[in-house]
Amino acid sequence: MNFIEELKWRGMYYQSTDEAGVEQHLLKEKRVGYIGFDPTAPALTIGNFVQIMILKLFQLSGHKPIVLMGGATGRIGDPSGKSEERELKSFDLLKANLAAQQENFYKFLDFDGGDNVAEFRNNYDFYKNMNAMDFLRLGKKITINYMTSKTSVKKRIETGLSFTEFSYQILQGYDFQHLYENDGVTLQMGGSDQWGNITTGTEFIGKNTDGKAYAVTTPLLTKADGSKFGKSEKGNIWLDAKLTSPYKFYQFWINAADADIKKFNRYFTLKSRAETEALEADFDNNPNILKQSLGKELTIRVHGQAAYEAVLKVSELLFNKKANKETLLSLAAKDLAVVGGEIPSFTIAKSVLENGVAVIDLIAEQTSIVASKGEGRRAIKGGAVSVNKDKISNHETVINHENLLHGRYLMVDNGKKNKFMIVVE
Repeated sequence: MNFIEELKWRGMYYQSTDEAGVEQHLLKEKRVGYIGFDPTAPALTIGNFVQIMILKLFQLSGHKPIVLMGGATGRIGDPSGKSEERELKSFDLLKANLAAQQENFYKFLDFDGGDNVAEFRNNYDFYKNMNAMDFLRLGKKITINYMTSKTSVKKRIETGLSFTEFSYQILQGYDFQHLYENDGVTLQMGGSDQWGNITTGTEFIGKNTDGKAYAVTTPLLTKADGSKFGKSEKGNIWLDAKLTSPYKFYQFWINAADADIKKFNRYFTLKSRAETEALEADFDNNPNILKQSLGKELTIRVHGQAAYEAVLKVSELLFNKKANKETLLSLAAKDLAVVGGEIPSFTIAKSVLENGVAVIDLIAEQTSIVASKGEGRRAIKGGAVSVNKDKISNHETVINHENLLHGRYLMVDNGKKNKFMIVVE
């Protein structure tokens, strides 16, 4: 695989320090390249997924990727793309974030086997024994004029920029030089917003060594409406099931705008060009096929086959009018919790069910599934109400602990469209 050619086909190439030179550099032999990730969040998000894919494609092209964890730079704060000063995170929080993010990476890159296995580095190791004098000497060949010419700095000069964040590009520049000298890294990659920081690294290497290094950036991925990629209406989409359930992750791709999904697919699929272009060719007839294909591929890659199969069961329960009790009973407790997050839910105390409770009291008094007992009786008489997919024919039917799914959940239907979850605490 020609790495630069692959990026261009996918729409992921933005700029490089020497386009013809870097392509030839990568075609000549196996190279080592890196991308840095600051541990300012408790896990990786799909916003990070773009850069993860760059490392993946770099590895599939036969090259060796290094994931640089920003144990040091995360303590400083990158001004790039920010309109105001970042709040500094505590060292303990950054350490915990770094460990969690590092664990996420094992799902995406090959860290075992072959001669181009991925490796981690932590830039805290570069600086933990460096004193103030050594740090100040790093910037001897980088002028203030050069640093302030960077877009990331220019935009902040007027609103205010601390010396701490101003020094960030010195650290990222030296990161590149350190990796060049110690790991043979000749390429740094990243988003286009990192161009200034990355080229400070090539400047460091050019002035402080006898070698040459390269930079390649990707365009910032945005939605068709101009909004930022990587978030839903409810916030970040995480690559960690503890923060974003596999179901919500899958639904992000399923609910993507038609105008976005082809671009998203080019960025993230690992299918062949032929498969990808075949899916695109049928897009106008049925855009959902491409959404389902990408949703399936990425959910399996991020969360695994079992999680994807559970997602389909949850989706069937919520959206298929023919979903039955077998579908409901096949769901694990964690899946029912997801269902409860997607439909109106009520919490009741265990004591309510100790001696059993009439279903009419459950739906009208213990919850507000129906507005009144009268409305509840009419719904039951009309055959609209079911508990755990069992049709209720008598408003005096008693519900107790034996009815609970996984000892905690009751699902109530009131008509074909109205679904509710009762959770027993």
